Amino acid sequence: MIPDEYNLSKLFPEEDLRKTFEKVFDHNVIRVIHGMASAGHIDHLEFTISTGKEAHVFRAADNSGHYRAVKIYKIETSDFKRMEDYLHFDPRFERVKNDKRQVVFAWTQKEFSSLRKLKNAGISVPTPLAAKENVLVMEFIGEKGEASPRLKDARVKDVNKFYWEIVKMIAQMLNAKIIHGDLSEYNILVREQKPVIIDVGQTVPTIHPNAKKFYERDVKNMLKVFHRMGKKDLTYEHFYEDIKKAKESQEKN
Repeated sequence: MIPDEYNLSKLFPEEDLRKTFEKVFDHNVIRVIHGMASAGHIDHLEFTISTGKEAHVFRAADNSGHYRAVKIYKIETSDFKRMEDYLHFDPRFERVKNDKRQVVFAWTQKEFSSLRKLKNAGISVPTPLAAKENVLVMEFIGEKGEASPRLKDARVKDVNKFYWEIVKMIAQMLNAKIIHGDLSEYNILVREQKPVIIDVGQTVPTIHPNAKKFYERDVKNMLKVFHRMGKKDLTYEHFYEDIKKAKESQEKN
C-alpha cells in the first residue's frame, strides 16, 4: 500500500492510471516521482505513451502546463545482461555489477548523460531534465499534445529527404565520438517529418572495444529500414560512404 503522504490523487489525477501505476511500480518509484514533483520537474502524470518489457513512458505536465515525458525502467523485467554488455568498460559503473537494481539505476543515469551529450552536439534528441534511480524526465516529443510516432508507425512523405537527415545525424554522432548501438525504426520518432533519436541508454564511445560492431549493426539495421521504406537500390557500401562523406564535411565546417 502506498502511503497517503504522497498524495497520489494529485500525482495521478486519472484513477485508472493511478491503479495501473500501483500495480506495476513499487513504493520507491512513487517516492521518486513525488520528489520530482516537489522539485518542479513535473506536476502530475497524465497517461501512458508507451509500454515495454523494460520501461513505461508517460506524458506528464509541469506547473506551467508544459508537457514532459517520464520514462520509468522496471527493475524486475529489464534485460540485466543486455545492459551489462553496454556498461562494460565504463569505469563509472564498475561497482554496480551483479546488482540488478543498481545496474538499472546506472543505466538511467547513463541515458540521461547520453541525451545531454547528444543534445550538446546538436543532435535531435529529447532534452533531458532530471534523472534519479530508475526515473528519467525529459522533453515531450509531439505535436499539439500528441506523442510523435515511432518511425515504424509513421508516414514519411519524402523518404529521400528523411534518409539524408539520418545520414547527417549518424555523422554528427560519430563526430561527437558516440555510437548509438541500437539504432532502428523503434528508436526514432518522427516529428514534423524529421527524425528524433530516442532510447540512448546503450550508446557507447567510439573507443569502446565493441564500437565498430555496434556501429556496423546500426548501419545494417537502418539499411533494412530504408529498403522497407522504398529505397530498394541502397547498398550497405553506399550508405556507409554517404555517412563518411557527411562526417568529413561536418569536420571541415
